[in-house]
Amino acid sequence: MKEKKLETINNLFNDSNIRSAWDSTEEDYYFSVVDVIAALTDSSNPNDYWYRLKKRMKEDEKSELSTKCRKLKMVSSDGKKYLTDTLDTKGILRLIESVPSPKAEPFKLWLANLGNDRIDEVFNPEKAFSRAIDYYLNKGYSLEWIEKRLKGILSRKKLTNTWQEFGVDKPIEFAILTNDIYKEWSGMSASEYKDFKNIRKENLRDNMTDLEVLLTDIGETATRELVKTYKPHGLSENKKIAKKGGTIAKITKESLEKELGRSVITEDNTLSYEYIDDKKLGNKKGLK
Repeated sequence: MKEKKLETINNLFNDSNIRSAWDSTEEDYYFSVVDVIAALTDSSNPNDYWYRLKKRMKEDEKSELSTKCRKLKMVSSDGKKYLTDTLDTKGILRLIESVPSPKAEPFKLWLANLGNDRIDEVFNPEKAFSRAIDYYLNKGYSLEWIEKRLKGILSRKKLTNTWQEFGVDKPIEFAILTNDIYKEWSGMSASEYKDFKNIRKENLRDNMTDLEVLLTDIGETATRELVKTYKPHGLSENKKIAKKGGTIAKITKESLEKELGRSVITEDNTLSYEYIDDKKLGNKKGLK
């Protein structure tokens, strides 16, 4: 039985009630600003504290944090929904840095340590690999699985490098082509696949079965080799090739399912927790 809890930045606030909403389009959380301020300060009126802090930010021409807020309807203590100032994860971390409170110091130290670690990795990239391996080990993955996962990351990099050689170089274009591959063999885009598996910011491949990973690899590897052969240029031509690669994976999938007598696409994931909140935004329209 999986532990039913929502794992987000909330865990940093020692179980304080930080209201949040998930935006599936941006794949990020939006957090209640006043809840974060209440957790970080001893203010008896966090709304007033935020009002004064926001006013000071507006007077500072260099600060754009107050303009990054989005108003979302969130349930208040009286059970009713009110428009509430929210910030995404990056905004909340910037807010923490702006709060002059002793309670905020541990967070600031945590952020400073993260920054220091990333700078160290620039000089010694091996540390980034070690950190990734430790993360996977802590999540319960075996060394054999991790080895295959790292090879998969390299294979994915080969595909994006090949796309770049043929006129595709923007992250959004990589995402479009990847979705074309997924849709052809699985019938779902990457985001739809994640919804199907009930995951959010987690990596999709980390939550696939061996067969699902195999089909993903076949689709991407086939696409890479087809691009080298047909030499398409630009997004439009590469979309056609991506669909061909996905079709090859689809044929393999259908053959497997015929022999196994079952679907190889499963809702199973590797999470040790479940998302059970209903504070979910379907698209950007919900953020207005």
